[in-house]
Amino acid sequence: MDKNSIIGLLLIGAIFIGFNYYNQPSEEEIAKAQNQKTEQAKADSIAQLIQAEQINDNASADQNTINISDENTNSVLLIKDSLQDLEQQFRYGRFAKSAFGTKAYITIENEKIKATISTKGGMLVGVELKEYKTWDSLPLNLFDEDSSKFALSFFKSNAYKGSGEILTNELFFEPQSSSIELFGADNGSVSMRLYGSSKDQYIEYIYGLTGDSYVLDFNVNFVGMNDLLRDNNNDIRINWDMNTLSQERTISAENAITTVFYKYLDEKDVDYLSETSDDEENLGRSVHWVGFKQQYFASVLICNDGFTNDNDAKVRIDPLTSSKYTKAMSANLLLPFQNGAASSENMQFYFGPNHYQTLSEYDIQLEEMINLGWPVIRQVSQWVIIPIFNWLDDFNISYGIIILILTLVIKIALFPITYKNYKSSAKMKVLKPEIEELNKKHEKDDAMKKQQATMALYRKAGVNPMAGCLPMLLQMPILYAMFRFFPASIELRQESFLWANDLSSYDSIYDFPGGFEIPFYGDHISLFTVLMAVSMYFYTKSNSSMTSMGSGPQAAQMKIMTNFMPFMMLVFFNNYSAGLSYYYFLANCITIFQQFAIKQWFIDEDVIHAQIQENKKKPAKKKSSFQKRLEEMSKQQRAKSRK
Repeated sequence: MDKNSIIGLLLIGAIFIGFNYYNQPSEEEIAKAQNQKTEQAKADSIAQLIQAEQINDNASADQNTINISDENTNSVLLIKDSLQDLEQQFRYGRFAKSAFGTKAYITIENEKIKATISTKGGMLVGVELKEYKTWDSLPLNLFDEDSSKFALSFFKSNAYKGSGEILTNELFFEPQSSSIELFGADNGSVSMRLYGSSKDQYIEYIYGLTGDSYVLDFNVNFVGMNDLLRDNNNDIRINWDMNTLSQERTISAENAITTVFYKYLDEKDVDYLSETSDDEENLGRSVHWVGFKQQYFASVLICNDGFTNDNDAKVRIDPLTSSKYTKAMSANLLLPFQNGAASSENMQFYFGPNHYQTLSEYDIQLEEMINLGWPVIRQVSQWVIIPIFNWLDDFNISYGIIILILTLVIKIALFPITYKNYKSSAKMKVLKPEIEELNKKHEKDDAMKKQQATMALYRKAGVNPMAGCLPMLLQMPILYAMFRFFPASIELRQESFLWANDLSSYDSIYDFPGGFEIPFYGDHISLFTVLMAVSMYFYTKSNSSMTSMGSGPQAAQMKIMTNFMPFMMLVFFNNYSAGLSYYYFLANCITIFQQFAIKQWFIDEDVIHAQIQENKKKPAKKKSSFQKRLEEMSKQQRAKSRK
């Protein structure tokens, strides 16, 4: 090689070395390449895992065997376990070990309720009311595992990354004994613990049944949680969700009164969400209890110390289009928890019937969940209707007979008012010819002048046209109380009488074939409703013979409306409680008899007519202040019209 060749080779080497030097990767690029290599290795491992699982699945489908080398199988399992451990450690922190477990069930019960608890979430997954059945004679479960969720929500220690939120229903609790510890006959309790990184750190649920009661004690203990939860964490939330199972024959009737009730700790009144649409309420104050109320049963969570004030706490309800469930209800509440080494919160569940006496015994206004009407109407039910009904119920007789006796008692008690009303109507009937003559006389006069002449006749005859209104007003609270009482009475549920199999539901004597349904009426014929409509027709005829509707267009419209009312009630009540239709049928029949008795033995129209004529000979009574003001207004109006 000559000198020029050597120099050329050296220059080529220098250029090559310089090119590599100036183009070598930076430290950041090297780190990035290493991360890509790691991610690729992880992806390859996951691909191997998926491939192995697919091979297992295919082999199981073909011959339930698989030929994979022990080395590959162990490698895949190690990768799988490592990935799951990392994922659970990242998600649950020191609770990661509780992410794995075996689902099992523990049952505690007494004579009234049977509660089933799952190790997954340590929560109630079913409550059966042993004294009751569904409308089709199946065990009555308020909810099941598919329709309910109960979880505590909190944040793990700041030492762990990620979202940090933990839901206890995703983790496995450990029962503290394989058998129920009995505290007495038919009573029991069970302890469920969610462990952290050691046996000295856990969340404990204690469920207990004490006595022959619908109340299930529920205590939550936090032990050694001070370094497992977020620093200064006071946010232990309860998330309670339930799709309420349909229990009755008519799901539309259930939906009409199914909703969420709640009571604030510092108030006596009870509030509730809409019964007809979706609704939500933010709970900005301490709440005493929250109840998921159905037509005849309720699930209530009670905290006597009150759930803590929180603007994020809320209750919600949503309608469901389902034949199995009525509505979706949820409650988000805040426990009065203080982060520390140990803390305990005592609560209770009520799982039972919406029975007035049963609910009122707890003295926390649970009975307010039963819809007995507006305050005045409710007072009538509480102090009159319910005591009489319960007194009759103590005789252990048929509920059909109880309704008959209750109706008789009410109608007899109202007889003096009824008599006064009919007597006033009889006076108006006697005066009817004179009023018609007066109307003809003042036919061309203005309405105010005609009204004044009519009122003058009433004063002279000693008749008060408003006398019949007061007795009717006095009867209205009782009549409306009965309208509310029967559909809300669980005592009538599945009680038969005559042809009615269930007095709390409609009584069908004929179901239309082929799913045929008449709009607004239904797919069946209710005999008690037919009898009620027929009795109402004869009641209106009997009432018209005792009273006077007057004459003219308004009287004609009133007569048409009165005759049309029985048909309206026939349509409206066809899907209502048979007990309610039966009550109205009895009330109409008794009223017809009372009218007949009053006309035959208590009121003589000739005597009334003679008395009115005697009253007309006496000086007219002084005008009332109201009549004087009415006449003064009439004069002012006439004066303005002349101008």
